[in-house]
Amino acid sequence: MEAAPMIELWRGGRRESAHLGHAVICDAGGAIVEAWGDPQALIYPRSSCKMLQALPLVESGAADAAGLEPRRLALACASHSGAAIHTDTVRDWLDAIGLAEPDLRCGSHMPQDKPAMKGLMCSDTSPCQIHNNCSGKHAGFLTLTKHLGAGPEYVDPAHPVQQAVREAFEEVTGETSPGYGIDGCSAPNFATSVTGLGRAMAYFAGAGADGKAGARAAAAVRLRDAMRAHPEMVAGEGRACTELMRAMDGRVTIKTGAEAVFVAILPEQRLGVALKIVDGGTRAAEAAVTALLIRLGVLDAAHPAALKRLGPERNWRGFETGELRRAPGFA
Repeated sequence: MEAAPMIELWRGGRRESAHLGHAVICDAGGAIVEAWGDPQALIYPRSSCKMLQALPLVESGAADAAGLEPRRLALACASHSGAAIHTDTVRDWLDAIGLAEPDLRCGSHMPQDKPAMKGLMCSDTSPCQIHNNCSGKHAGFLTLTKHLGAGPEYVDPAHPVQQAVREAFEEVTGETSPGYGIDGCSAPNFATSVTGLGRAMAYFAGAGADGKAGARAAAAVRLRDAMRAHPEMVAGEGRACTELMRAMDGRVTIKTGAEAVFVAILPEQRLGVALKIVDGGTRAAEAAVTALLIRLGVLDAAHPAALKRLGPERNWRGFETGELRRAPGFA
């Protein structure tokens, strides 16, 4: 099956650009409720699956042993902007477990947060690994590493941490991963189908709803709820994940990933959503998830956070120049 048209940019009464992709909505039993494009398209979920990568941290007991509160659990699932609320929390977290910035293996980059970036540039200071958008995830990896008594190279695919991540990933997606790619933060990123990713999000949505206990279900609930309770930790000011979760009043958990992947967890409806825009365009992924959230009745189409992603385009003088729209037949 081919990718389906999802998002279009119109200008001057003409379609200027079009974005194609794959998307699924799954129920808590793992069945496909709706789909567009090829539900079996194989993808790297990239950072959209950070809550899956954090499952071993919680279900192993490592999170409780380290006293991780919901804000830090949200940060373990984050692609943060490197604002002070993020970097200060990571520093305190590492200090609390007796480790420091050199123990991270994520690499350094400039923060996306403008005040943090300006502070570094004006002081002629280089960013460190704590500024990396994945430093919360890596602090989680280090916490689990210490809990397991494992070696320091926790991003090695053969390391006990990554083996635990792969086991959880495959069980929750319901698929044996055909392999992995190395993510921007140096950790392995396991491939799955769009349906597998949607099925995993539906698992998180339904966890705890049937009254069944279990370490994994309890971990899924804690991570899901931490993210929606602390959207500021998951991304940052002005970012889609943070703004859209706020717009939905904490009812839904969403997470983006590089190369235009987006997921959503809807606990009230026990539904999971996964999508991938094939050209890797972030604006299209944000518009597509916005369209699906509106379709599912959890996001007001007139909310400023929704209109920012799916609606009028304006130029630098504030003139309306075009519009991002759903393609016919999508959402």
